[in-house]
Amino acid sequence: MTASTNNSLVKVLTLLGWSVVATAFVVPQTRTFTTQLYSSALIVQNKGGGHGEIGYHLAQLLQDHPKITSVTILQDDACDDEAEPFCSYFPDLRGVTVMKAPLSAECDRFQMQGMLGGRDARFDYIWDNNSKKPTGSALALLECAAAWNVTLYTYVSSAGMYKPQGIFPMPEDTPVKETADQNLFDQKAIELSLPYVSFRPQYIYGPKANKNDYLDYFLDRLVRELPVPIPGDGSQLVSLTHARDVASLLASVLNNEEAAKQQRFFNCGTDQLVSYKEVADICAEAAATEKYETEFYDAELFDKTKFPFRDTDFYVAPDKAKELLGWSGPTHKLKDDMKEWYFEQYKARGGPEKKMSFLKDWEIVVGSKTPPQGYVESIYDKYDPLVIEIEK
Repeated sequence: MTASTNNSLVKVLTLLGWSVVATAFVVPQTRTFTTQLYSSALIVQNKGGGHGEIGYHLAQLLQDHPKITSVTILQDDACDDEAEPFCSYFPDLRGVTVMKAPLSAECDRFQMQGMLGGRDARFDYIWDNNSKKPTGSALALLECAAAWNVTLYTYVSSAGMYKPQGIFPMPEDTPVKETADQNLFDQKAIELSLPYVSFRPQYIYGPKANKNDYLDYFLDRLVRELPVPIPGDGSQLVSLTHARDVASLLASVLNNEEAAKQQRFFNCGTDQLVSYKEVADICAEAAATEKYETEFYDAELFDKTKFPFRDTDFYVAPDKAKELLGWSGPTHKLKDDMKEWYFEQYKARGGPEKKMSFLKDWEIVVGSKTPPQGYVESIYDKYDPLVIEIEK
């Protein structure tokens, strides 16, 4: 069954206790679906990646919030149902309605309305963890929100659009890249006069994440007893935030909705900052690596490396959210999480055994110190063996 101009394929899972109703049906634009939900929350969740776990935790938090009486997830159907966190929706999110729709496809406001249940469907609160540029389904959702006269529209943006000015942590009034998709989305929401709040997260990790590059970079080298290349001197600070803490920041708008709307933009991350060298130390301790080598390098001398963070300081702090929204702060610490579950999950994912190439590491650690035309045997040879062509 495929979606057409007048019909949208929607898969709905209503999780009620341990019972489940699963249907796949075509919703005509003229279909009427009457709902009398009070303080209903809609979470629009992307297919995965760095933000893939946020909707799962946010749904759990909103279920327990006294202002919210129902929670619905509109899930991009491009997600992998067998991967986390999507495979945990049914067992863990009882009482949450999950609807799946092709959010990457082009659609208008009326088709979006159909995906969400029909002409009479509406929601009071929206948390948008999917949209980027205000086109297609993203624009359709904004227009639906305006038509519904929503109480609050909370958007998950990105601190990656900041243009650093040398002030750290970067405040919310730091200039942004005007052409960034998230900035364009912000401006469209403001143009539509929505009661709009935008959060700007950075690096996120979590037990149900489907992107683990940030911390795996260090473990991949430590478990193989390889040097860990780090740009600069390793003192640069980074905000690595547990997905549950990101979700609690997003939910904190309910503590003071007026203050949230007036401030509009909030940085989103832990205030427990760590340096790049400290991240390496935390990973080494969890991996029981007593001694390891760190290779500090000048990032300007090398093309794009595998290092997962910026070469220089680039971090935010949640001071505004604490001050205006009463956010109590993070409940997770990287060091504890690394010891308690992250390293075990890394091993379960096959991290120590996976096939890897370390050519860029070799260039930094060995190649940059080797005379031209010279060859030096190194610890990287078994990962990237030198191929010598012999002329006949």
